Amino acid sequence: MSRQLRAGLLLTLTALIWGAAFVAQSVGMDYVGPFTYLCSRSLIGGIVLLPLIKFFGKNNNDFTPQDTKGSKTLIIGGICCGLALFVASSFQQVGIKYTTVGKAGFITSLYMIIVPIIGVMLGRKASKKVWVSVVIAIIGMYFLCMNGESGINKGDLLVLCSAVGFSFHILIIDKFSPKVNGIKMSCIQFWVCAAASGVCMFIFEEPNMNNILSAWASILYAGALSSGAGYTLQIIAQKDIDPTVASLICSLESVFSVLFGWVLLGQALSAKELFGCALVFAGVILTQLPERRKVVSPQSN
Repeated sequence: MSRQLRAGLLLTLTALIWGAAFVAQSVGMDYVGPFTYLCSRSLIGGIVLLPLIKFFGKNNNDFTPQDTKGSKTLIIGGICCGLALFVASSFQQVGIKYTTVGKAGFITSLYMIIVPIIGVMLGRKASKKVWVSVVIAIIGMYFLCMNGESGINKGDLLVLCSAVGFSFHILIIDKFSPKVNGIKMSCIQFWVCAAASGVCMFIFEEPNMNNILSAWASILYAGALSSGAGYTLQIIAQKDIDPTVASLICSLESVFSVLFGWVLLGQALSAKELFGCALVFAGVILTQLPERRKVVSPQSN
């Protein structure tokens, strides 16, 4: 199995975990505010990774204690990832209050097009196949998530800011993940995100332990699996895959959330939504197909 295929499978698993967490997050928000929820899940994500660092630390492209440059890179990468995750998640959590879930899902998925655009601005090039895949997936997301809603409101703009934040999060991971221990950087990002959201929690909300305990199952799932496992798998996988392709695969989160709602909650899918799912899957699969090699014919003298 090639490293790129392995990375693609890990990101698909990540999207599956995030998709399954959608219901849990919706339930949790019934009890606590967005910053309280984000702080709690981030703390659990950081705690879950501590024993994994101890277990895998010596065998996961780690740097030695004397490698101060590596330590500095890890800390900078973790802080940058944590701040990007905090900004993106905060805009998303608050924005969902003022818009529909369908529009939020579609607008968030726009990071599929924002990532390659930012990449071009930074001097990166994406192949025609990737751009075609992005267009196919965006159209699929429209059919999947949009159900006749129109007009742009405050929530839509907040979720759009979230999509930009997640785009930078993906690009920051792309920059730092090949250079550092992925589990350690993921752990640092959660502590940074927890600290930032904790400050906002005490400023803008009134955290209540009883409410937090009422949402314990949702927070535990989101913290241990969606955050602890999901974002760590993302960091590990992005060492071996283009960030634009990574953003496409991660967008399967929305597809999986709809499919989980269909299978587990009995929420029927319309023909339009099934067509949208098929288009998104087609776009992702297209990115994983090998490039056609050009055959150079021998020149005659």
